[in-house]
Amino acid sequence: MRIQARQRISNSASPPRHGRSESLQMRLSLLCFASLLLLRVPCLVADEAPPTGFAKWEKEIAAFESADQRNPPPANGIVFVGSSSIRMWTTLAKDFPEHRVLNRGFGGSQIADALHFADRIIVPYQPRMVVLYSGGNDIAAGKSAEQVIADLKAFVAKVRTALPKAEIAYISVAGNPKRWAQLEKIKAVNAAAEAILKEQPGGKFINVFPHMLGEDGLPKPHIFLDDQLHMNAEGYKIWAEVVRPHLPPPDRQP
Repeated sequence: MRIQARQRISNSASPPRHGRSESLQMRLSLLCFASLLLLRVPCLVADEAPPTGFAKWEKEIAAFESADQRNPPPANGIVFVGSSSIRMWTTLAKDFPEHRVLNRGFGGSQIADALHFADRIIVPYQPRMVVLYSGGNDIAAGKSAEQVIADLKAFVAKVRTALPKAEIAYISVAGNPKRWAQLEKIKAVNAAAEAILKEQPGGKFINVFPHMLGEDGLPKPHIFLDDQLHMNAEGYKIWAEVVRPHLPPPDRQP
């Protein structure tokens, strides 16, 4: 009797074999699912990696093209292209009301980027003048003055071939407090750029550099934002005054 009772107790305390099997299968399934997630993590990281090279500008360039489709810019205008100093020139149209101007600056870009995207953000507009400001980011990225000038020559050649009647203007690399240590490279690029543009029919070198310096020969601190790199409204007033005489005759009423 006691033996039978013990057997009944033992049998009731032990879970059914099929229950153990289901528990084991569930654990194996969870392990497999976790393994799949771990295998997927590198793919997710790769998918989220930011684009590099020219691809990193694709979003901004596509936005320009989308805007052009909605509201096509008039031909025979003046295209301003280049880095953040152009992109942040939000008063461009107001500063030159007698001209049809188009801002196609994309911040952080270099001369090679303007060259690469010229067929998409310059040539289609058939402008009568192209104004480029770029080169400072090139120097900051470690490019030699010779490489910057080689890129500028390639840009000028591209525009001259695609738009043989257009004037080409280059705004000198500006000195600013943040990059003042790069002064010698800036001077070398500006000197070579001036020589290149003077050799071009319809080429113009717009030298803003000296106009941004104070009596002490250093950049005027009050014309820059807190980052000591980009200009504020006072800085753009200087640019507008220096650039205006180099533009072609007015083609619209203010």
